[in-house]
Amino acid sequence: MKLLYPTSLKLDVRSLEGFAPTLHPYDVKAPIPDDLVDAEILVTWANSAANLADAARRMTKLRWIQSLAAGPNDVLAAGFAGGVVLTTGSGLHDRTVAEHALGMLLTGARRFDEMREWQLRRRWPQHLGGPQPDRPADRFTTLRDARVTLWGYGNIAKTLAPHLAAWGATVRGVARSPGVRDGVQVYAEDGLAELLPQTDALVMILPGSDSTKDALNAERLKLLPKHAWVVNVGRGTSIDEDALADALEKGEIGGAVLDVFKTEPLPESSRLWTAPNLLVSPHAAGGRPQDAEALIAYNLRRFLAGQELKNVV
Repeated sequence: MKLLYPTSLKLDVRSLEGFAPTLHPYDVKAPIPDDLVDAEILVTWANSAANLADAARRMTKLRWIQSLAAGPNDVLAAGFAGGVVLTTGSGLHDRTVAEHALGMLLTGARRFDEMREWQLRRRWPQHLGGPQPDRPADRFTTLRDARVTLWGYGNIAKTLAPHLAAWGATVRGVARSPGVRDGVQVYAEDGLAELLPQTDALVMILPGSDSTKDALNAERLKLLPKHAWVVNVGRGTSIDEDALADALEKGEIGGAVLDVFKTEPLPESSRLWTAPNLLVSPHAAGGRPQDAEALIAYNLRRFLAGQELKNVV
């Protein structure tokens, strides 16, 4: 039995030694070598579409794919046989994405992006410094007492929420099912009409699916206060980008910081590049799975024992 692991990140494969499968590195941007196509286990990370399509076509003995990405879209699109078990890297990116989201929120509140723009002009932005009103009701300037809504209340939201609460924010979540999770009130999506008008900062952490396409549309954007900021570290398909550009250009919301987009890299023709008070982050929130070896080893042990795996799609 062979296990193929990617060379697209540094893995401590010593933690995987001692199991029955032999371990083989492979290039995620090239076709699978002929002597490895009989592998039964494939670990993926940052694979090219051509590599995955090649694997789907030629790895006829494949039984399990362990993706290290939080979402399985790239693997699902490759066309692997229906009997192949697919598990994701859900949980490996919680800290990095939550940390990035926190930085995006602070950028919106403290306007570090605007300070940089003035610096490049060699101008002193007096309106951003000196005496300032404390927690003005018509602006998002601090996390203290800010009403932050986390739309998509999974592992990343659970990691981010305590940090926001520690800075004094009122945190509420939105998910498919309501309830109280680790002290945070989580609402179903039918509560958005009530929540969005009471939101100073909206953090989108939705997965990519047909049900979340354009979830933040023109109608819902109009529910947000004029000072509200939108942060997206989920999937770019969850926001109607033209509706967001319209809202920013009309001054209907305070601003946005986006890490994900419908098309990546963001096309030069996109209106988002020049939309006022919008900061483009180049899909930088994740990109560095943490503790991947522990997840692979956990699932490998269960796979060999015929037990249910973690993060099955």
